[in-house]
Amino acid sequence: MAQQDNTGTFDAIVVGAGFGGLYALHKLRGAGLTVRVFEAGSDVGGTWFWNRYPGARCDVDSVAYSYSFDENLQQEWNWPERFSTQADILAYQNHVAERFDLRKDIRFNTRVTSATFDEGTGTWTVGTDDGKTYKSKFCVMATGNLSLPRVPDFKGLESFKGRWFHTGQWPHEPVDFTGRRVGVIGTGSSGIQAIPIIAEQASQLYVFQRTANFSLAAQNHALDEEMRKKQKAGYSQLREEAQGTPFGIGGHPPPTKSALDDTPEAREAMYEKNWKMGGSVRFLYSYTDLLTNKAANDTAADFVRKKIRETVKDPKTAELLCPNTHPIGAKRLCLDTNYYQTYNLPHVKLVDVRANPIVEITPKGVKTTDADYEVDDIVFATGYDAITGALRDIDIRGRDGLALKEKWSHGPRTYLGLMTVGFPNFFILTGPGSPSVKSNMVVANEQHVNLVLAHIENLRKTGNDIVEPVPQAEDEWVEHVNQVANSTLYPTAESWYLGSNIPGKPRVFMPYVGGFHKYREKCEQIVAEGFRGFKTSRAQETAKN
Repeated sequence: MAQQDNTGTFDAIVVGAGFGGLYALHKLRGAGLTVRVFEAGSDVGGTWFWNRYPGARCDVDSVAYSYSFDENLQQEWNWPERFSTQADILAYQNHVAERFDLRKDIRFNTRVTSATFDEGTGTWTVGTDDGKTYKSKFCVMATGNLSLPRVPDFKGLESFKGRWFHTGQWPHEPVDFTGRRVGVIGTGSSGIQAIPIIAEQASQLYVFQRTANFSLAAQNHALDEEMRKKQKAGYSQLREEAQGTPFGIGGHPPPTKSALDDTPEAREAMYEKNWKMGGSVRFLYSYTDLLTNKAANDTAADFVRKKIRETVKDPKTAELLCPNTHPIGAKRLCLDTNYYQTYNLPHVKLVDVRANPIVEITPKGVKTTDADYEVDDIVFATGYDAITGALRDIDIRGRDGLALKEKWSHGPRTYLGLMTVGFPNFFILTGPGSPSVKSNMVVANEQHVNLVLAHIENLRKTGNDIVEPVPQAEDEWVEHVNQVANSTLYPTAESWYLGSNIPGKPRVFMPYVGGFHKYREKCEQIVAEGFRGFKTSRAQETAKN
């Protein structure tokens, strides 16, 4: 194995210290490899290090959104709430880093700027923003799916005299909005979480909405000791169930019939029951075809629209908040606490920027085509260059100097979302073409890291140095991913799943939506068949070829 030192030659370099990067470090190190992790932030956490905005919270149950690889870790950690806050998730990640002594192999405040494959040696040279370079046999990208914030290029932003923030780059110190006029631009998941909290402090809150999104009541609650004991006793069953579900989340009985096979009264009762229980998975699990049949989906969408109209007192505001551009679940289905209720407050105003778009940011606030809104602070809840953004932000070059950005100029191409042709020994955790954001990200990261380890063990076993997918396997997988997506309602919505929120980005549906369970089974079958679709070689053979 390579000698680990401060000048930088390692068996594996991992980029990112979120859930995927931490687990990759733990597993690779446990397999006897020397590992260096580079993290742009000043500590571990990944998306949960950066996303500190008011109300930031996970939309997967805490017990499910956690590592499964260590039983003692499961038993010793106590989650305080059903859906964890950013602070509680970050505390958990810090605990993991300390418990497994991970920080000693992580370089913080270090951003990776380039990664170049050397065909002569079969190694990667990784460059960082401090001008240093490091070498490794394997490069593992744990850069995350929601890690490159998008601030729209609004005219005049630089002239604004007040404060402005992005939910994905929130200051580490608390931001006080007490007595201030605030404008929030964006009503996706982060906006929906932040708006009720900001409204508690602000003297005036303007919410600038282009597209209404579906949001369900989270029904969050504290976990008492009795609940935690019950959950810990059932961890093994919960984890086993998760492996056999589309979203990688156990504890939810799978649906058995179409929404159209129930009477209107029975459907209403089903939706009402699952609404009261809370959680997006349980609601989407009401019936088998909510994400594949528009008529079935309409019954669920109509139920949620009815809830919005019942909650929001002003009929005009309620209608603006009722989504009418996409099926429910085709864009990220949000969870909230008192989001719709917030619009009943006298100091909260919803601004329809689809009808009257934002023209510019002025020194005093936000100007639309029909009005000027004076604000002291602007919060951009405008999302991310998702799934591929962080990878495209690094100058990654494979065989013959091929840039990943160039290869993916018409959309990402991978085999299993894990590797891409022309980039040997280059692994992408939860990459495009894998379940990624359409599953429990912790479970998805564990599955991918374990797959990376299987590849490395296979190289050891066969006496080879290099692994990469073959073009036919990649082509067939890309076609399969597209076929599966097109059999659902997902592509019918303009969403960040398609890259629609980034001007100029290819409109390609990126996640694999055939279900985490089916994806896992396909990966296991490929491994059982001798890593079908991958080829291995020795470094000197690679140089000759």
